[in-house]
Amino acid sequence: MTNDRFLKACRREPVDRTPVWFMRQAGRYMKEYQRIRAKHGILDVCKTPELAAEVTLQPIERFALDAAIIFADILLVLEPMGLDLTFHEQKGPVILNPVRGGDDIARLRRVDGEAFRFSADAVGAARKMLDGRVPLIGFAGAPFTLASYAVEGGSSRNHVVTKQLMFGQPEQWRVLMEKLSDGVAAYLQNQIRAGAQAVQIFDSWVGCLSPGDYQEYVLPHVASLVARLKPEGVPIIYFGTGTSTLLPLMRSAGSDVLGLDWHVELDEAWARVGFDVAVQGNLDPVTLFAPLPEIERRVADILNRAGNRAGHIFNLGHGILPHTPIEHVEAAIEFVHAHAHR
Repeated sequence: MTNDRFLKACRREPVDRTPVWFMRQAGRYMKEYQRIRAKHGILDVCKTPELAAEVTLQPIERFALDAAIIFADILLVLEPMGLDLTFHEQKGPVILNPVRGGDDIARLRRVDGEAFRFSADAVGAARKMLDGRVPLIGFAGAPFTLASYAVEGGSSRNHVVTKQLMFGQPEQWRVLMEKLSDGVAAYLQNQIRAGAQAVQIFDSWVGCLSPGDYQEYVLPHVASLVARLKPEGVPIIYFGTGTSTLLPLMRSAGSDVLGLDWHVELDEAWARVGFDVAVQGNLDPVTLFAPLPEIERRVADILNRAGNRAGHIFNLGHGILPHTPIEHVEAAIEFVHAHAHR
């Protein structure tokens, strides 16, 4: 590859400078993306390989990023399993037939890679368009986060219905998590075999759990998922938000890279999980709205906390927000590259 420093950092190998990519780097803050979305719904973009690949490449054409991530949504696993997924501009994703008990869980279909042909085709098209410039990352939602959306019917603040099922029907919860884990494994294996050179597992809502509940109800399923992906031979990133109390447990799931949000200091979190794992993060996305000197100060602080240890990938602590000034995104990337030489 022309630029493989991201993959080297995932493996904790020496790099010439810290690699940088951003979650949601292809999206609403870019005019190029807005033009496509003016004509196509988000699910149409995700399921049309040519469009998904085009959107994937937009930030690569615009910025000096060290990795691309396939344009998709974390919930795409749910549709082939039998859930009716739609997107509202204000509400975000909505499940019209949520999972509320054993009968609903029993009806969920077990799926294989063929259910995700659109994703494999998008990955293949993006790899061809990238032409070896930077690696391509595939991704999926983690089992708990998918379960939360499926049970709540959409986003939730307190995850009451999800926890009622988890605490009140633990055997049904286990079946649900196993079905979701199987679906995510098939989905990510399909992306890898189509050309994804790393994968990220997004556990966006797992921070709502206590360490004990995470260990009992979630960790075994994440560990099983990671174990099934390991033979594919690509780096695995595991990321969640609000997870400062869960990080050592998340580390035990076995991923190659642990994503950190902005609620923890990078050096302290890295020490807690052990320097034998790579870490990714962890600038607060809102920082990109600040004046440029403040952005540079905060980026420099993260780089200083990472020090010269192998295995740091610079990223945000979550995805780029809508309306983020594009020149601020560019400035942050350029600052990392200018000040993170090894």
